Amino acid sequence: MKNIQIAIDGPGGSGKSTIAKRLAQEMDFTYIDTGAMYRAIALHCLDNNIDIKDEKAVISALPDAKIDIKHIDGVQHIFLKNENVSHRIRSPNISQSTSIISTYLPVREMLVKQQQHIAKNTNIVMDGRDIGTVVLPFASHKIFLTAGVDVRVQRRKAELVAKGQTFDEADIEKEIIERDHRDITRTISPLKQAPDAILIDTSNMGIDQVVEKIKEEIKRK
Repeated sequence: MKNIQIAIDGPGGSGKSTIAKRLAQEMDFTYIDTGAMYRAIALHCLDNNIDIKDEKAVISALPDAKIDIKHIDGVQHIFLKNENVSHRIRSPNISQSTSIISTYLPVREMLVKQQQHIAKNTNIVMDGRDIGTVVLPFASHKIFLTAGVDVRVQRRKAELVAKGQTFDEADIEKEIIERDHRDITRTISPLKQAPDAILIDTSNMGIDQVVEKIKEEIKRK
């Protein structure tokens, strides 16, 4: 039987990672957060004092950035050179750096190849910004999640509060808007809805509502 691939795309704060995790758990599928892989590359560069804006320097550092994904007790963990960096990659400075390095073609080629290999032999829920258009263009099901900027700002604030981190709301909004612009306008694998993807605005929806709607669409298809 052919493996089922569920591709979930959308901008930061649209809820795609939370939704994808829950969906994978309820369907007993493997979950892959592709954004975490890009974050690990950004962390590798920062740890080695590599200028994120120097594309050649970032590309030169790729061979040493050994990334592994392991699922421990059903939770995805990202390892960088055998170190579990799942928490380290979630800082604000990593978010900004990730948005920059993800525009570099060699970075995307390396990670897309790895992502496609993972998805080849398992039922999978994969989320990111180009899953339905580039990574898994022939996925069984494609979902594009979106939400208003104000909603995404509040979600990001809640995440930081939960982690006990300080923040400035204006900075969060600026970061989200700037990242949206970079993701949408970049030449390589821009953020966009696949023609055959189902659009869901999560602004006024709870997690359970979104998950159920996606499950209904999967059953319908």
